Amino acid sequence: MTNVAVIGTGGIAGIHAADLATLGGRARITAAVDPDPLRLEEFCATWEVPYGFKDTTAMLDTAAPDLAIVCTPPHLHAASAIACLDRGVHVWCEKPVAMSLAEFDAMAAAETPSARLATVSQHRFGSGAERLRTLAAEGVLGPSATALCLTMWHRPDAYFDVPWRGTWATEGGGPTLGHGIHQIDLLLSILGPWREVTAVAARRARATDTEDLSAALVTFDDGTLATIVNSLVSPRETSHLRFDFARATIELTHLYGYGDDDWRITPLDEHAGTVATAWNSGPAGRASGHSAQLTAILDALDALDAGEPPPVTAADARATLELVTAIYAAAFTGAPVRRGEIDPESPFYRRMDGPGAPWPPSGEPR
Repeated sequence: MTNVAVIGTGGIAGIHAADLATLGGRARITAAVDPDPLRLEEFCATWEVPYGFKDTTAMLDTAAPDLAIVCTPPHLHAASAIACLDRGVHVWCEKPVAMSLAEFDAMAAAETPSARLATVSQHRFGSGAERLRTLAAEGVLGPSATALCLTMWHRPDAYFDVPWRGTWATEGGGPTLGHGIHQIDLLLSILGPWREVTAVAARRARATDTEDLSAALVTFDDGTLATIVNSLVSPRETSHLRFDFARATIELTHLYGYGDDDWRITPLDEHAGTVATAWNSGPAGRASGHSAQLTAILDALDALDAGEPPPVTAADARATLELVTAIYAAAFTGAPVRRGEIDPESPFYRRMDGPGAPWPPSGEPR
């Protein structure tokens, strides 16, 4: 049985705990960490966690987890993850995994062959995404031409009453980093490396430091053009991805997680039989979500201990974070940004807003 420590016991930690409880005894939470004693006590009582600690160091000094799930606010991810990796504990970190490429690189540098860093990438693990990756890689759909990646969500002003939300210093960014990153990660897992991005970002309706809306045009290495929109000001919420290949359009419409029925396949008439047969012969019945990825991580733990990479590697996670960073850089400088261009000399390497967003900090929206 895998011993798990949960670091941070807010709302997302409860989701992870509930998923662990469905896995038939494969894993158990043996320790939890939170500086808020009442929240910690409630979490431990709800999920029958034997030991609670006020900080990660105290937990590591006493407990011996095989895996730590980092569920803290974003600005605390790096310190918690590095502390665990330094003690030889595998880490599965919530998104956004880091506030900047600099933070992420420090986290990745703490990896060892026996202590690996994984990041929540739950939308990669639904059977529909697996089918699409296979068909795209095998050429069944033909070359890709264009794609849409839309995270059209709504968060009211009250959502930002939580002190760490809506600031560059503690949340790291707005919907581009904290919300749209889930759909962006799935997009990249299908289309592969990107080459260049142009973008705009705005603070339209929320009294935050960060943006509440962004849009980007991304060119991929194979020439595919993708449009990415991230919003927290959309009354009808949806998450939508569309992939136009030469032989078929593949669409996914959901909100926070998808099943097989959320996919729509529209092949050209002359390829309808081939595409339908290939799609219908693929894996089925596995919804996206934390549980799907957690199962994959538990399946891989023996291989991780032998030095094998996790199902989604640190390099995979960095590629997603680099595109998010480039969207901010392109939006705030007004210039295209190429992959690899944001190096340690760039102001955007250490902060998503670089030298500062082009609107007044905090207060009323412009």
